[in-house]
Amino acid sequence: MEINKYIDHTNLKAYATKKDIEKLCDEAIQHQFASVCVNPYYVSLAHELLIRTNISVCTVIGFPLGQNTISAKEFEAINAVQEGADEIDMVINIAAIKDGNYDYIKEEIETIRDSIEGKTLKIIIETCYLTKEEIVKMTEICNQTFVNFIKTSTGFGTSGAQIEDVSLMNEHKMDFLEIKASGGIKTFENACKFIEAGATRIGTSNGVSIMKEANQNHSCQYDEDEEK
Repeated sequence: MEINKYIDHTNLKAYATKKDIEKLCDEAIQHQFASVCVNPYYVSLAHELLIRTNISVCTVIGFPLGQNTISAKEFEAINAVQEGADEIDMVINIAAIKDGNYDYIKEEIETIRDSIEGKTLKIIIETCYLTKEEIVKMTEICNQTFVNFIKTSTGFGTSGAQIEDVSLMNEHKMDFLEIKASGGIKTFENACKFIEAGATRIGTSNGVSIMKEANQNHSCQYDEDEEK
């Protein structure tokens, strides 16, 4: 398993500078990560730096609270694609989930999905604020709306990705739906546990240190167990 291909190398800090994003992209090229994930302001820069590579440019929409209107999120997403984004990570309207307004949630997802010209769409559900039943419901809605990924967290909530939540999503998702685990994933061992639970992407700002550990460990423990 090439763990670098699972990693969305991320810098979403409010104070990230141009130099920080250039460093992020250089590291992504060095380690051949799946993508870099940056705030919308830096999409055009990341696109320019990565245009001759196979590394995707990912950005966030409605971030980090999800409380923007549907039309505002739609504009953000369209603009991001025009600037060079390949992947859109959208924070769902968490208040609408808590209100049980799932028709609104479906409308929001479908509007953004249809506006981004077939680019990859990941739906951030911010699991730390949801019940297990709500996580299952959101997984089912992501199945029904044919998005590419369901994503655990922004990294700005009260907690990040949890193994049990990823396992729950994996249990209820359709085959085409992938899972992105993000928020608080800092070590190679931890990343391996999320992959074992069903994640096919890992959102982390610790990609370089994870790769250093990966080079020492060579493979995830569960891979070794399966080979025995």
